[in-house]
Amino acid sequence: MATKIILDCDPGHDDAIALLLAHGSEEIELVAVTTVHGNQTIEKVTRNALAVARIAGITGVPFAAGSHRPLVRAAEVAESIHGESGLDGPVLPEPTLRVDERHAVDLIIDTVMAAEPGTITLVPTGALTNIALAVRTEPRIAGRVKEVVLMGGGYHVGNWSAASEFNIAIDPEAAHIVFNESWKLTMVGLDLTHQALATPDVVARIAAIGTGPARFVVELLEFFGQTYRETQGFEFPPVHDPCAVALVIDPSVMTVVKVPLDVELTGTLTLGMTVADFRAPAPADCTTHTATDLDHDRFWALIVDALERIGDVEL
Repeated sequence: MATKIILDCDPGHDDAIALLLAHGSEEIELVAVTTVHGNQTIEKVTRNALAVARIAGITGVPFAAGSHRPLVRAAEVAESIHGESGLDGPVLPEPTLRVDERHAVDLIIDTVMAAEPGTITLVPTGALTNIALAVRTEPRIAGRVKEVVLMGGGYHVGNWSAASEFNIAIDPEAAHIVFNESWKLTMVGLDLTHQALATPDVVARIAAIGTGPARFVVELLEFFGQTYRETQGFEFPPVHDPCAVALVIDPSVMTVVKVPLDVELTGTLTLGMTVADFRAPAPADCTTHTATDLDHDRFWALIVDALERIGDVEL
């Protein structure tokens, strides 16, 4: 049985690849896509999500726009990494899907409440604003989702500051709500995603597929690779967001450990830091986990397989 997921994202180059991976995998049933402020404004990331849907041939899945700003703070975007559009590099087609009339928070709640308990996995790959608002608006979803697998945070590394990762740092209050709920939560953070490097051999494997969606991914990686070299000194770009989707597809693709996690809300130098307490074995009632080690070859094989399954799409 394929796992049903709601992908809550802010496309974003790596979000776009995560969406393609979710759509192309036999192990995933994409039941909804929601967008949130983050890599760019909500208007831009929503348009990007719809453009990726056209590139991938995604139909019959509701797409809904969500929160345009954090719970408390002013909105921040990652233009230095993702460009003015949030998806600079490729030429994007005009979207053909229409945005669902519901707010993303309502779509998340409606989808979880309509499904059998324990059958919907939430996969947030942007700020956690929508997820926090959903569980505060309808607390019963905490007991109904199968789990939350998020891309964000890190137990040793930061990128938006020395201690905090972008998705968490831009709305730490929302992250605090999500990390401290009763659901099972797995953090796929920078310590893991910095292992998911798009090396030249990986790019060549994707290019060899020869389809429109594969060419789109190559163009994404070319732009993403350049901005990561210029702004963060990476020789090859780390592709963060597909890692969360990959864990849902194949739990053996990475090592995951149970560990207490929390989010720092008051530190002068550590605001938005995700703190993992490795001092002792996790208590029996601990519901939080973090990914630590990635099977690099298996991870990229999942992406290549998904792109091959998508095939060529008539635009």
